[in-house]
Amino acid sequence: MARQAAFDRLADTPLNPIPRDTHCGLFKTADGLTLRYARWPALRHPTRGTVLIIQGRSEYIEKYFETVEDLRRRGFAVAMFDLRGQGGSERVLRNPLKGHVDSFHDYAADVDMFVRTILLPDCPPPYAMLAHSTGAAIALLYAIRGRTQIDRILLTGPLLGLYGRSLRGYESATAVLRYLGLGEFYAKLSLRRRTPVQLLSFEKNVVTSDSRRFARSQAIVRAMPELGLGPPTISWFHAAIRAINYFKTIEFANRIPIPVLILMAGSDRLVANRAIEQLCARAKTCAYVRIPGAAHEIMMERDIYRDQFLAALEAFVPGRMPEEATEPVQAAQ
Repeated sequence: MARQAAFDRLADTPLNPIPRDTHCGLFKTADGLTLRYARWPALRHPTRGTVLIIQGRSEYIEKYFETVEDLRRRGFAVAMFDLRGQGGSERVLRNPLKGHVDSFHDYAADVDMFVRTILLPDCPPPYAMLAHSTGAAIALLYAIRGRTQIDRILLTGPLLGLYGRSLRGYESATAVLRYLGLGEFYAKLSLRRRTPVQLLSFEKNVVTSDSRRFARSQAIVRAMPELGLGPPTISWFHAAIRAINYFKTIEFANRIPIPVLILMAGSDRLVANRAIEQLCARAKTCAYVRIPGAAHEIMMERDIYRDQFLAALEAFVPGRMPEEATEPVQAAQ
């Protein structure tokens, strides 16, 4: 059975239409995978710059259309891509529902390739990064790779630790399982399913209290089932634990060269908020703002929480702000 190939089309649904002036395409990673990307011009002129969105695990470009339009109305161009092994990007394993990666540094290398081949040549500066959950962990790893063109990084619910769970001993245990050839198995047998995680019921979800936005995300996956993804593999879990343990070190905290603002969801039940507080205490370039009551996916939350995210973005990512940046951009013909 061949693994799922990448495709350069986007799902269009009544609740989530494709934004106008969308450019969707494919690019190659350093190790030969094909990933799907999309980019959009700003809706105001002159452009304030470009925001690069890095999505979370099991997510896809279409899920962020609302945020894309919010950014464009504020004068930003936007670019993003589906992470390796999910969304419209090429799957790593033959089973397309298995969320798999060997190292989070593979993700960071993909960001580097996207920045060099798509962002810098095709999108206007200055550049900021907006990243969520697993994507936030990837953004932090990318930031310390060396010289970068990114000026600011805004994170929501970063994967710096797991809610209510000590990971002591897990790195060694998962390393042994990988050594035994079990890395491509699901991390928990109880999680083995053929139903994508995106299609679980609203009542069982812990990522948002907004039923409308939750239903919108499910409608996207139903319209294009190829976007679906199941639970992570043992290798993915091992890679995540290694990254989390690295984030805890002083060495990592001292290497973050870019201003980072973290938006902490006050009612997050997926990632550990304590780990966010600890990183910000160690790293001089990091700070956090708590949004009380918000669940993990702040950008997919109710407006009472989401509006705070947009206000923080406006304050932290000024971009280029010329006095006359008020004229709307004409739609592409």
